[in-house]
Amino acid sequence: MLKYIGCHLSSSNGFLAMGKQASEIGANTFQFFTRNPRGGAAKPIDPADTASFMDFAAENGFGQIVAHAPYTLNPCSADEKIRRFAFDTFTDDLRRMEYVPGNLYNFHPGSHVKQGAEKGIELTSELLNRVLFEDMHTTVLLETMAGKGSEIGRSFEELRAIIDRVELSGKLGVCLDTCHVFDGGYDIVNSLDRVLDEFDRIIGISRLKALHLNDSLNTLGSHKDRHAVIGGGSIGTQALAAVMNHPAFDGKPVILETPNDLDGYKKEIALLRSLAK
Repeated sequence: MLKYIGCHLSSSNGFLAMGKQASEIGANTFQFFTRNPRGGAAKPIDPADTASFMDFAAENGFGQIVAHAPYTLNPCSADEKIRRFAFDTFTDDLRRMEYVPGNLYNFHPGSHVKQGAEKGIELTSELLNRVLFEDMHTTVLLETMAGKGSEIGRSFEELRAIIDRVELSGKLGVCLDTCHVFDGGYDIVNSLDRVLDEFDRIIGISRLKALHLNDSLNTLGSHKDRHAVIGGGSIGTQALAAVMNHPAFDGKPVILETPNDLDGYKKEIALLRSLAK
């Protein structure tokens, strides 16, 4: 049953502003970048703003919100400077997330850049072992990837290999991206139950914490990662509604990352709510 749905919003005006903007378009969760998606310093946290947002979220029945790491965060780069940026940014982001406890932090597992997937898995796991801490109140999500270039996380097995190497693995979950898994070769259109059974067997369904609901401009197994609006791609509205309505996602935040403006997101949220079971 669909309970929490939202989209990606700009964080430039703070948490409370994002919460109010989400409500205006019929959403009761949202995703945001912790800083410029291409990197750089983050704006200082305003404790009064985060406290006001937490009150607003509770009063308006919001589910967990999803912070997204910048795209430039590559924990398994061959370049030590890029790995240092990943460590510094991840550390700072998890510290900042403590101002809105109990929420989710999503990141792309990285690109190994000709080092090989095994080395990429090793380096990403190493970073997680350095940045996770025992008393943190945030769940860190590995995102399923489409497998373009040298991305890791292109299969459930690769995500499991990362999780198995992390000491505080209880702090980890997975965000399933419909465009990414479809482009990665998982047929969620014709074999959704089989795909989720495979996820459960390899990773464990309890680790499924969030859903990125996107159509795909590409065909099954293309490994390209190009998002489309709901119903505007190869997955289609009915298949996406079936994913959203699957019991595995009951009560989980469903986040739209479709190429839309706010009015477009408002229409998609209304459409998906009409298809909710």
